Amino acid sequence: MSDDINREIRELLDKQAIHETLMRYCRGIDRCDEELIRSAYHPGAYDDHGEFCGTAEEFVPWVLDALRRDGGMVTMHSICNEYVEVRGDVAFGEAYFIAYHRSGPAGRQMDMTLGGRYVDRYERRGGQWKIARRTVLHDWTRVDPVDRTHDRIHLYKQGVRSREDESYRRDW
Repeated sequence: MSDDINREIRELLDKQAIHETLMRYCRGIDRCDEELIRSAYHPGAYDDHGEFCGTAEEFVPWVLDALRRDGGMVTMHSICNEYVEVRGDVAFGEAYFIAYHRSGPAGRQMDMTLGGRYVDRYERRGGQWKIARRTVLHDWTRVDPVDRTHDRIHLYKQGVRSREDESYRRDW
């Protein structure tokens, strides 16, 4: 193959690895999986999440505490548009997200939906693409009371925020 094709294939593989890093982060947050969240960051990475600014090592316990503080909280992070520029062993990414947060006691639950962007610097170290620096940009928020739920929801398996979630099973 030509050098141009090889470069294009390398860039596609790099972008896929970066995408998978972003997916590990989102899954880790939604399942409260400390190991998975940590796997998305290089040691010493910096995270600016607005109300938290510091290293990834400090961010992980902070975010897990925040997610667990309200016992009934559920989150779901969806990634929308992704734009990544790869330059050797450094890449710059902007990923739009919609994050759904349900919290509060039964009968007084609220849904908070946030739209924003992860603006990231990724670095390839030891062959691994991970976040070296993250800034979370807030674009919009909507808060709604939960006044009802689906009347047949009890028929569905319920997701849980741990490695006990069905998605971790591999025996089927």
